[in-house]
Amino acid sequence: MKTIPLFQVDAFTRKPFAGNPAAVCLLEQEADAGWMQSVGAEMNLSETAFVWRKNDGFGLRWFTPTIEVDLCGHATLATAHILWQEGWLAADATARFHTNSGILTARQADGRIVLDFPATPAMPAEAPAGLLQALGVTDAQVFFNGVDYLVQVDDEAVVRGLQPDFTALKQVKTRGVMVTAVSSQPEYDFVSRFFGPAAGINEDPVTGSAHCTLAPFWAERLGKTALRAFQASARGGELLVALQADRVLIAGNAVTVFQGVLLME
Repeated sequence: MKTIPLFQVDAFTRKPFAGNPAAVCLLEQEADAGWMQSVGAEMNLSETAFVWRKNDGFGLRWFTPTIEVDLCGHATLATAHILWQEGWLAADATARFHTNSGILTARQADGRIVLDFPATPAMPAEAPAGLLQALGVTDAQVFFNGVDYLVQVDDEAVVRGLQPDFTALKQVKTRGVMVTAVSSQPEYDFVSRFFGPAAGINEDPVTGSAHCTLAPFWAERLGKTALRAFQASARGGELLVALQADRVLIAGNAVTVFQGVLLME
């Protein structure tokens, strides 16, 4: 029986049982998509990452319990962490990933892992039917990045206090929704939460890809390109983000929680 290395990593945190957990599966070669989706459902985390060697880097795909996604930050950070941990990549080497969102990279710098992702700015938009009602907010500005909606509210307390109706939110025509506000705490510039029941994730603990939208959004409004972010889920997560032209650098930490093997006949 074939065994496949499997890890669970908490991303965007320095301590176990915080941040966002992701599974990382080390493959000898790209696997069947149906099998990867089944593993994603079995792991039942917001993302399971599958990585394999290529001539000039690594192939990388991400699966929620129900769908494949084209971009995922925390599982990319977790994957890079495992590549360095397991000796698939030298500590001073840059991880180069071939993905459905193009080439993504990760490197180690100043005690953190730094991801280089494409910026995905959001434009003002009409709220789709049922969105604000499902979130339970009335006074908000709405934007859309082509995949997810961004909802800006005036007070961090509103973000932290949200209790969405996930059954109703799942009916809204969008992959996910980020809700954000300026931080009331001096150590952060902005806070956010991310909801994606249509993708099988009621609330994502820490969403790296959402910050590809949040970084340019808040850089424009706060007048600076380097920002400190906090995702105010129950687990919580800290991110450093920097806007560089049409790219976003996202920095954070990761810790391995457990490791084992998948059994495959």
